[in-house]
Amino acid sequence: MLTLAMSDPPSRDALAQYTTGARALDTLGIVGFFAAAGAVLARLGSVEGVFAEPLMWGALLAGYIGADFFSGTVHWFFDTWLSVRTPVLGTMFVRPFREHHVDRTAITRHGFVEVNGSNCLATCPVLVAALLLDPGSPGGRLLMAFLLALCLGVFATNQFHKWAHLSDPPRAVRWLQAAHLALGAEHHALHHAAPYDRHYCITTGWLNRPLDRIGFFRALERGISWLSGASPREEDTALT
Repeated sequence: MLTLAMSDPPSRDALAQYTTGARALDTLGIVGFFAAAGAVLARLGSVEGVFAEPLMWGALLAGYIGADFFSGTVHWFFDTWLSVRTPVLGTMFVRPFREHHVDRTAITRHGFVEVNGSNCLATCPVLVAALLLDPGSPGGRLLMAFLLALCLGVFATNQFHKWAHLSDPPRAVRWLQAAHLALGAEHHALHHAAPYDRHYCITTGWLNRPLDRIGFFRALERGISWLSGASPREEDTALT
């Protein structure tokens, strides 16, 4: 049987722990992310008139929407399955998501590296793959644009999430939230009601209502429970 959660819940201290090794890895991820994203943008920009192409802007928008879907799927998975004690994934990904259920303002006390490092690590391989595409072909540059926007959106996700928890965000952030280009506080507050099982998308939140309406994540949970025998959100249940 596949073990996706542990019956013995983590302590609040374990949820709050951010190790030196994790910080070092996150720092490397951020440096690598900006280097790779800059290289992809430079390759795209080397094509004359590339950003005057309507399809290019469609690819960029599709990538940004894709980031919202990706953020929701990842958020759902690490909220729902595995444990903070799971090797590597527990420290880098599960811990930050579970901590904000116990302490909603915890993310506002995290620095730039802790907030954004894990997403940079996750997207670096995608950006490297984008560099292998040919911007001289229409299909190649559209896919490059899609992947770049996807990765930039994923990078921004945890920062947007942090801003959604600030009691008094900066004016520019409030403008982004009001324009629905970044996750808004009121919208995200719907996620923070036990058992934390809806509104998982945390880039813009555009996809939350349609995914909740069709029961997308509940269907995935039923399938995984059937395959593994595990129950969703076991650690959250024990902590609340």
